[in-house]
Amino acid sequence: MPTRTLPLISEDLAVCCSPVTGGVLDVDTAERLARVFKALGDPTRVRLLSMIAAAEGGEACICDLTEPVALSQPTVSHHMKILADAQLITREQRGRWAYYRVVEGTLSAVADAIRPNPAR
Repeated sequence: MPTRTLPLISEDLAVCCSPVTGGVLDVDTAERLARVFKALGDPTRVRLLSMIAAAEGGEACICDLTEPVALSQPTVSHHMKILADAQLITREQRGRWAYYRVVEGTLSAVADAIRPNPAR
């Protein structure tokens, strides 16, 4: 099976994430941010994201993520898909295992989006 890597943070997500305190967000921007916040709204997904970020080399195999969260592989894969759809992680298939990395740009953009605007 060929290796498949998801794209890194899209430019529209990086651009969208101006501080929510900087003015009224348009509908598209609010929807993109809400998708990321929704993905982070589940404690299991937050744990999975932190485990990937803390893993040696900054990546983790799905095979190493199921036991710590005490969930089946299909359930963990479902959570990983939600994180990937929100552009919080990338996925690379290696043989029968998927490996995940955190997309730092997305986390930075989300952090910037909720940071108070000092000019106000």
